[in-house]
Amino acid sequence: MLQHIQIRNLVIVRELFLDLEPGMTALTGETGAGKSILVDALGLALGGKADKSLIRNGCDQAEINAVFDISKHQAVRSWLKEQALDSDDECILRRVLSRQGRSRAFINSRPAPQALLRELGSLLISIHGQHEHQTLMRTSTQRELLDAWAGHAPLLQAMKDHYREYGAARRELEELEHQSRERAQRLDYLQFQIDELEKLNLAKDELDTLESRQKRLAHAEELGQELDSLMQTLFEAEPAVQPALARACVQLETLGRLDAGLIPAAELLESARIQVEEAVSLLREQVADIELDPALLEEIDARLGSIHELARKHHVNARELPGLLEQFHQERNTLNNADHALANLEQQVQELDRRCLEVARELSRSRQRAAVKLAETITASMQELGMQGGTFDVAVKPLAPEEMTANGMDSICFMVSANPGQPLSPLAKTASGGELSRISLSIQVATTSCAEIPTLIFDEVDSGIGGATAETVGRLLRQLGKTNQVLCVTHLPQVASQADHQMNVRKVRVGQQTETTIHALNKAQRIEEIARMLGGVTITDQTRAHAREMIG
Repeated sequence: MLQHIQIRNLVIVRELFLDLEPGMTALTGETGAGKSILVDALGLALGGKADKSLIRNGCDQAEINAVFDISKHQAVRSWLKEQALDSDDECILRRVLSRQGRSRAFINSRPAPQALLRELGSLLISIHGQHEHQTLMRTSTQRELLDAWAGHAPLLQAMKDHYREYGAARRELEELEHQSRERAQRLDYLQFQIDELEKLNLAKDELDTLESRQKRLAHAEELGQELDSLMQTLFEAEPAVQPALARACVQLETLGRLDAGLIPAAELLESARIQVEEAVSLLREQVADIELDPALLEEIDARLGSIHELARKHHVNARELPGLLEQFHQERNTLNNADHALANLEQQVQELDRRCLEVARELSRSRQRAAVKLAETITASMQELGMQGGTFDVAVKPLAPEEMTANGMDSICFMVSANPGQPLSPLAKTASGGELSRISLSIQVATTSCAEIPTLIFDEVDSGIGGATAETVGRLLRQLGKTNQVLCVTHLPQVASQADHQMNVRKVRVGQQTETTIHALNKAQRIEEIARMLGGVTITDQTRAHAREMIG
């Protein structure tokens, strides 16, 4: 619900701050006083097109602030939360028009693009009349109204759920089909790589063994010379280590008989002699194993070259080649099974498509039935609103299966013939602003139980009518005010007198400038204003009595 609106330097408004109440509020005043200024300001606050000519003469910028109570409006709260713009139970829209630059928009004090403001505005206010912001003109709104009026929420949810599943499966199928077209080429590539890796036949620990043997073969001559020199030093040279140790052991053993304290040293020396002999034995074995085989070395070098070349080709470490072969095998198996998966997915998509079509057709049949009843209800309301002979129709046009969406398989359009003999035409193309407003009023009253927009504004709703029709318009607006906040710009006392609240719009001269002011009226002031609307310049006691009776 719209709680407050502040307007600064807009057209002939210098500064205006209004508190608004629930129910029906009538805005009245002399012709030319600027009764529609509030509607224009709200249109801007809701993302309407900005025009620098709207800025008050002599001012650099204009500003509109609109404060909404959204504590009971879950759709707006959810939308704000999704956009990370939520702020408790209040929503503040701000629009600034500047002569020097582009207009700026804010939602809850945070900058927002104009498109986002319009999207939010469509959830907060619906303006009916000759204005840009008219949600009823959109076919999507018309479809939503018909569905809400017919109680289609369960069917729509089922439709959305099935369509979401169908869409996901369809996208997966398209991806798999795309992959299938490239599958043969990929399989050829994989088979070539597998053949190449299998031909290499690299064993798990082969690389380590090859590198070790290559190192021994490459340094065989150097190893043989060094080991031979070492064995000479240990065993064969004069003096050699092993014979010297043997003589020292005999000598120390003899001395140990004379001095028992030498026995531990003799034991250690004997241990050293034995270890040197064992070392020499091992060295002899290693020398015997040394190969001087250039052909074998060449063969190992070639093998290692093939391994490292294939690793470079695949951009992996040579030790990762066996794992890469396994990976290629797995991918080949997956692709070979793709035909089976594709067939299963095609069957799944067909089944989901069948379910969607089934629900869409059921929804379409229900819409056709509901459209007839809604059209009859609104046509009857039009007769009461001065459009005798006018006709309303809800056109439900079935779409082709390939045009199906999450909302079903129908195109919904509100059709109107405001006068007898005129053909039905889309509501969005209805020419007369007054007729459009009254038709919108009929629609709102007929669908009031399912309307989700909390604030409704009717401008020029009583254009070209009077008498009993005007009274009917007032009665219907008051009825709407029981479930919605209703603002109505009117010049008819029959409409204004039925409002829960009334505001007077007045044009005043301040110095050399003209300003528009808006004031809430108390009961006595309402009587005077209704009397003025009834009697014109001269207001008599009888006129006041009539006004008092109408308000009562």
